[in-house]
Amino acid sequence: MKKVLGCIRKADQDFSLIQEGDRVAVGVSGGKDSMALLYALHLYQKFAPVKFELVGITLKLGFPGMDFNPVVEFCKEHGIEYHLVDTQVYEILQLNADENGKIPCSLCSKFKKAILIKKGVELGCNKISMAHHADDAVETLVMNTMYNGYMATFKPKMYLDRTDVTFIRPLVYCYEDDIISAANRHVPIVPSTCPMDKHTKREDVKQLLKKLYRDYPMAKQNMLNALSNGDRVSLFDDISDKEA
Repeated sequence: MKKVLGCIRKADQDFSLIQEGDRVAVGVSGGKDSMALLYALHLYQKFAPVKFELVGITLKLGFPGMDFNPVVEFCKEHGIEYHLVDTQVYEILQLNADENGKIPCSLCSKFKKAILIKKGVELGCNKISMAHHADDAVETLVMNTMYNGYMATFKPKMYLDRTDVTFIRPLVYCYEDDIISAANRHVPIVPSTCPMDKHTKREDVKQLLKKLYRDYPMAKQNMLNALSNGDRVSLFDDISDKEA
């Protein structure tokens, strides 16, 4: 967990993620990433340069067979405020499935984000923390380039003026391997029963990048570094009138 905490502190320093008096809601799916983030932020409260409150929020999406009792007990044991929220997301997703029965991941993501924000605001939170990590950031860059034709990834910090809350991603410097190691040692994990788990375009890109990193190990850190080097991006639309 020490490595994860170091990454969170660096991200906080670089992007000013958490300020004095913030009330931070963590979206807790029960998976390794969100559970590691919840516990790491709980530990970070003890030595962070500012005082902030922490709230765990789990959206019960309706996927069958998911038991969140281990998360409830974990939060009780560590004194973490925690809320389970009933939703009808899975029912709605099933109504929007394609002819092969596949449910739309993008629609699920929009529902989760909207409900999480709404619940966070109800609980007096001004920050919503998500567990997207370094590998997610690089995968998103590659996916946008491959499938959408533009180069972009998510931001570590993003203010949403319509709801007056700020999205933060404290794990943006933390690699998935380090999160897995920390989660396996320190937190309970609720396996996902989503039928699309491991069957997405993101999973395809994840495997593609793993092969790239095996063949070119230096690429892993360089791909992450590239996300912070916006001033060195050079694309076709950079041509000035004088150069034309």
